[in-house]
Amino acid sequence: MTTPLKIDFVSDVSCPWCAIGLKSLDQALANIGDEAAVSMHFQPFELNPNMGPEGQDIGEHLAEKYGSTPSQQEQAREMIRARGAEVGFDFAMGKRSRIYNTFDAHRLLHWAEAEGKQKELKEALFGAYFTKGDDPSSHDVLLRVAGEVGLDTGVAAEVLQSNQYADEVREREQFFQRHGINSVPAVIINERHLISGGQPAEVFEKALREIMAQAA
Repeated sequence: MTTPLKIDFVSDVSCPWCAIGLKSLDQALANIGDEAAVSMHFQPFELNPNMGPEGQDIGEHLAEKYGSTPSQQEQAREMIRARGAEVGFDFAMGKRSRIYNTFDAHRLLHWAEAEGKQKELKEALFGAYFTKGDDPSSHDVLLRVAGEVGLDTGVAAEVLQSNQYADEVREREQFFQRHGINSVPAVIINERHLISGGQPAEVFEKALREIMAQAA
């Protein structure tokens, strides 16, 4: 019997553990195979909703927000790089020096869902920021990435140059915050079960199989 799994993946494109978590989740779902009928939806979460258009130096930002020292930051970067390598994601730490506002990226992702390209765009945005060091608040970057995954760049430009989907993105953000989501990634299964953090594939798989068993 095939078990339906509706997956809401709440995340930000500037969250490294979200990139790791998505890769791990994909591995878990590949192991489960056709035992599950999966529909995945990417929901918006902004780690830094008040970030200005110029962005901020990452080291300065982490020190201000978390009080982390340069050596603690270096240890965290190495852990992230190693975990990324384990799941096949390349974190090019030397290319990424700033943190940026991601609201327009979330508006574009909202539009991409209706176009059937949301997951492709999400993955490409992770690659643009973490592997290439691009600015995900830049409309030029967003349009280039949209084109790379087969989206209509003319329509994408119209979305970005307007205020389209701003209200919808904010409503979704507020919905998940009201329901207790205050860190990401947050992986919500069938609108009932929460798996928090960038877990290893085996943890995702075990949790998903338990949820599927309960559903059966």
